[in-house]
Amino acid sequence: MSGVNPWAIYQSMTRDPAQAKTVGWAVVRRIFTYARPYRRQVIAFLITLVIASLLTVAQPLVFRQIIDNGISQGNGTLVTVLAIVVAVLALLDAAIGLIGRWYSSKIGEGLIYDLRTQVYDHVQRQSVAFFTRAQTGALVSRLNSDVIGAQQAFTSTLGGVVGNLITVTIVLITMFLLSWQVTILSLILVPLFLLPARWMGRRLQALTKEQMQVNAQMSTQMTERFNVSGALLVSLFGKPAREHEDFSQRAAQVRDSGISIAMANRWFFTALLLVGSIATAITYGVGGNLVIGGSITLGTLLALVALLAQLYGPLTALSNVRVDVMTALVSFERVFEILDLPPLVRDAPHAKPVETGPLGVSFDRVGFRYPSAAEVSLASLESVAREGSSRAEEPVLHDVSFDVLPGQLVALVGPSGAGKTTITSLVPRLYDVTSGSVRVGGHDVRDLEMSSLRDAVGVVTQDAHLFHDTIGNNLRYARPDASDEDIRDALRGAHILDLIDSLPDGLDTVVGDRGYRLSGGEKQRIAIARLLLKAPRVVILDEATAHLDSESESAVQQALAEALRGRTSLVIAHRLSTVRQADVILVIEEGRVVERGTHDELLAKSGLYATLYATQFED
Repeated sequence: MSGVNPWAIYQSMTRDPAQAKTVGWAVVRRIFTYARPYRRQVIAFLITLVIASLLTVAQPLVFRQIIDNGISQGNGTLVTVLAIVVAVLALLDAAIGLIGRWYSSKIGEGLIYDLRTQVYDHVQRQSVAFFTRAQTGALVSRLNSDVIGAQQAFTSTLGGVVGNLITVTIVLITMFLLSWQVTILSLILVPLFLLPARWMGRRLQALTKEQMQVNAQMSTQMTERFNVSGALLVSLFGKPAREHEDFSQRAAQVRDSGISIAMANRWFFTALLLVGSIATAITYGVGGNLVIGGSITLGTLLALVALLAQLYGPLTALSNVRVDVMTALVSFERVFEILDLPPLVRDAPHAKPVETGPLGVSFDRVGFRYPSAAEVSLASLESVAREGSSRAEEPVLHDVSFDVLPGQLVALVGPSGAGKTTITSLVPRLYDVTSGSVRVGGHDVRDLEMSSLRDAVGVVTQDAHLFHDTIGNNLRYARPDASDEDIRDALRGAHILDLIDSLPDGLDTVVGDRGYRLSGGEKQRIAIARLLLKAPRVVILDEATAHLDSESESAVQQALAEALRGRTSLVIAHRLSTVRQADVILVIEEGRVVERGTHDELLAKSGLYATLYATQFED
């Protein structure tokens, strides 16, 4: 039974039926839209499968002629000619295999590219609310595992199912023509071939699930301990003996599971090959007697045995075809699930660019609640799906109204959790208002093109994030066409140029978790430099100097004062000393503007602002 591919049978029979849920025809029709650009390659690929199946049958028939009409008749010339034909068929089979593989890879890799870029672009358009709920690992899995699974529906599964159908059909027709008795006997033996495969397949499914669980636990422990924050925590609080014991237990579980799977695999392959050998022996026994009785020739018997080797493998795989197909299609469905999730914040059909010139910002009776999980995410992307969704629906802003004139600096102060950051996040449309409106340049931000709006608005957050890349590239993220001199000017304005110049690689220094370790204050000054490089018309500073020491804060405040000159600015600050010179100070409490005025006016009111100021500066 050399023609049986045990590995292909193994993959099919051990596939978990639980993953092969029913997929509607709507998904299938949608899949065909992705196949449309590759229809010529798909047709060519299917043609190679047909030719390969015909060649599978052709070789045993030629061998039959060699034995019956060549060797038995003593016709050396015919034997030589047919031997050459066999060699040619072998070369043709190899060539067809290479061509089929080229078409298969072209279709598969093209499909992976199409799906992966489409999913990536779609995810990038999602709102911040989506990323606050979705697990990063689950998203990455959709871009990797599920996209590759979808690709297999076009290549491995499509090729396997169609190829097996063609092969089984041609082989059965040929065997019936050669000997209907042996063919019927072969079909009767099929259950003997399937039973051990199905029994062991279920056993392997259970073992594989167990292995995946223990592997995930071990991987989680390594991931948590090997990142920078985890390694620091282990160094400060961890006990080496306990860490060793915990990891050893998980590693031992992985080891034991691997041994069980290895032995089950061996039993699986042994059973398949044993049943195949028995079937071949029976065929020789029955067919040999037919040869002796003169019902068939010796060449026919050998051809039947060769064809039998090409029958059981495809038949076994086809017996599990529903699971194979549905498993592949489920990957498509999981990818479509992402693509069908509409971004919460998106351009309106009539959106227009932000006008040129100075821009004002206006809040008109704004109410806001954070969106629920059902509005922004998918249960399959969350570790604890939908929990806390009712709390997310509670309003966090109530009837917020104020105006920031072009070039004006407005400060937002108040207790932690009052809603200050939420207010500023509505300006660049990280979220959309629930009621009321936010206007930039006199236009509702929902009527403006998001790309144009975000070009006009620059933000420095409290926790400045830097990609694992060079300092220069991190800064160019705000302005890709910036020259090194432009970058140096921005760094000089943020009072961090001297530090960058002192590094061995300067602007080429790699930063991020795995790169050069910048302090919190240094990262904030890099973020400020990124803002200066972008030079937006509206500036939002969310505790931009929170991590700076007194000396650095003074220097950066001077730089920011220069950078903010002539620009509309919204500044959040807990250190009230940094916003004394603001044109207007808004005091936020429980999502409402409770006080407004200049520093002196608010102190004179003896309200919440005066209380906060006195608390910070009391002796």
